[in-house]
Amino acid sequence: MTLAAAGGAPPRRFWRVLLAAGVLGALSAAALPPLYGLPVLVVAIPGLLALIGTSTRARDAFWLGCAFGFGHHVFGLYWITDAILIEAADFWWFVPIAVPGLAAILAPFIGIAALVAWFVPAGWRRVLLFAAVWMLGDLVRQFLGGGFPWNPWASVWAFPGVAGEIMLQPIALVGTQGVTGLTLLLAGLPALGRRGWLAGAALLVVWAGFGAVWRARPAGAPPGITAILVQGNVAEGDKWSPERAVTIFRRYLDLTSEGVYRADQGRTVSGHADSGHADLGHGGVGQTLVIWPETASPYPLLDDPEARRAIAIAAGGAPALVGSVRRGRDGRPRNSLIALDGKGDVIGVYDKYHLVPGGEYQPQWLPLPVDIVPGGGFAPGAGPKTLTLPGLVPVAPLICYEAIYPHAIVDEAARPRLLVNITNDAWFGNSSGPRQHLAAARMRAIEEGLPLLRAANTGISAAFDAHGREVARLGLGQTGIKLVAVPGALPPPPFARFGLLVPLLLGFAAIAVVIGVGLARKWEISGHQFKT
Repeated sequence: MTLAAAGGAPPRRFWRVLLAAGVLGALSAAALPPLYGLPVLVVAIPGLLALIGTSTRARDAFWLGCAFGFGHHVFGLYWITDAILIEAADFWWFVPIAVPGLAAILAPFIGIAALVAWFVPAGWRRVLLFAAVWMLGDLVRQFLGGGFPWNPWASVWAFPGVAGEIMLQPIALVGTQGVTGLTLLLAGLPALGRRGWLAGAALLVVWAGFGAVWRARPAGAPPGITAILVQGNVAEGDKWSPERAVTIFRRYLDLTSEGVYRADQGRTVSGHADSGHADLGHGGVGQTLVIWPETASPYPLLDDPEARRAIAIAAGGAPALVGSVRRGRDGRPRNSLIALDGKGDVIGVYDKYHLVPGGEYQPQWLPLPVDIVPGGGFAPGAGPKTLTLPGLVPVAPLICYEAIYPHAIVDEAARPRLLVNITNDAWFGNSSGPRQHLAAARMRAIEEGLPLLRAANTGISAAFDAHGREVARLGLGQTGIKLVAVPGALPPPPFARFGLLVPLLLGFAAIAVVIGVGLARKWEISGHQFKT
């Protein structure tokens, strides 16, 4: 079937309309982190809805949605190319395939939203239905083919400052997918003209009002833990070099020793560390916790007691959470977090279970002429886990990519009081990738009502409280440490208790409203004609 036949329009005209939809999708990517160009949404979404309204056939609307989605994801995910270029000698051929190919896989989710919206007349019902189906598509996207829920539109509110904090708070109620749906509804209302603008302004006021009230809820008492986030800033090209292993390990040990010294000095002098090197508050006393990033140790810690003892000495007898590769009984590697006590003994192990397709394992659904992950890659772990460490609050570890999955990070049977995200974003250079990844981690803190500590190899290392407020940061490309007084936790918010059921019910409720109003109008018209 040709595009002309599918769209019912002359080929040249249809290509121009498809191009316009693609340009609108690319424009919408400017609203994502780190640009946060929110005004583009009231151009991009009404523009797509207008193009859907000009479509003469349902298939036409679907292709327009796909074109929009393709443009959106190509520009929103361009940073993936940076990872490929690190190994350009072997994978140069993959550069023109990776981002467009992934964008083509994700685009139909938006195409389906456009297709379904086409079946109702232009007006508020089309806007609501479009937002609802897109939101449900994001839910499906979390699970299909291993899942890739990157860049949800809720993240457009993750900009710095109080305003961003306020606008993110509904995530605690309806989750990231729910706020994505609200964002699409808000962006689409201007398509209705003056009344739409007024309705959008009213929704914005209610949204901000709820956010301000929720943000004011007090958290529980801080647990009295001083966390030391260690950022080694090791270039990806050096990370696995045997010649560099000793240098890299010593760098992490030296930074750890410096962090412990500053934490001790801060307690002794004033109860908080020097402001030039730390963000300690009054809760930063008592136990110290050292956190190294994902795969920070160049040595496999489970098999290297000398390396473990060296970490224990550098940590001054404090427990440490360290990223390290380990091998299971099957011989396959695991991307792991190793918990060490003050003597360097292993007191907990967590294996990453949400692996990166094409990066950490070879997915069967990815048809490539060669294996881009030799040997099948990493073996996945069992799932979310809570580590109970002596003298510390229960901890839920997240390794890198796992921080992008709503309601898939906590063992509900043993709820933690602290989220720890270790990651290695060195693959993505100074691009939007590390910033978008950070925004995702921040949203997990709000959803779960738990503080989150993030240690990243090259940055951005940061800490967020249970409301998603940033309390510490060590920027991209910096070598150093950050001391953080771990904030207190909130009681489980509605999304933490009910999970993905919340946005799922919201989506189906919106669809039911659209169908119900449509049927009521149809019966009203039929009844009027019968009387006549």
